[in-house]
Amino acid sequence: MAHLKGKERAAYVQDMFGRIAGRYNLMNRLMTGGQDMKWRRFVVQQANLCPGDRLLDLATGTGDIAFEALKVVPDLRVVGADFSVPMMRVGQALPLGARVGWAGADALNLPFPDGAFQAVTSGYLARNVIDIPRMFAEQLRVLKPGGRIVVLDSSPPPANLLRPFIEIHLRYGIPLLGKLVAGKNGADAYQYLPSSTQAFKTPDELAALMRAAGVRNVQYRTFMFGTMAVHWGEK
Repeated sequence: MAHLKGKERAAYVQDMFGRIAGRYNLMNRLMTGGQDMKWRRFVVQQANLCPGDRLLDLATGTGDIAFEALKVVPDLRVVGADFSVPMMRVGQALPLGARVGWAGADALNLPFPDGAFQAVTSGYLARNVIDIPRMFAEQLRVLKPGGRIVVLDSSPPPANLLRPFIEIHLRYGIPLLGKLVAGKNGADAYQYLPSSTQAFKTPDELAALMRAAGVRNVQYRTFMFGTMAVHWGEK
């Protein structure tokens, strides 16, 4: 699962999110005690959106970040893009679903013209792509000068007294909860998600990759005992 590489990994992740689409939102609320919505609100704050702006929300899934942005700036024009069509279908049926322009898209080869958006947000995308520098290069390409990139993703547990307890939760608690809530379709998905978190970049490492890609004024803030991070910067 988390050890898969290249196109094999991409295909696995696409299939996995399709299988858990119907329970994805519920699992997010349960795994985080509802804190995930606070992180998404913080993402929207850092995007610095104004009425009439165009926002691209990548790995939009069921549209949580896109919907939050529309609540904050109702006059926004939002495109939600993902390579999991079943996830987007769930989002389309939700109350604000008709306000989002949904698009099937590969984050490494975005089907949008240069300079089309004032901001690009993403939730749990970077951990699942096979080429992070290419991902940021594509986001910069579709941004207008001065546009903002905002990234929400999980982080490996930091080395402190809580780390053993967090690792127990990741290795055993989340997979068990996934099996109970999502059934057999979700059992392997909620083993992959914690293992991919532990194998992912630290917040400092991800910030360094953003700077190397050409993102300016990169900053980040961590949440949930350092296991979640929001990074942001500008073109």
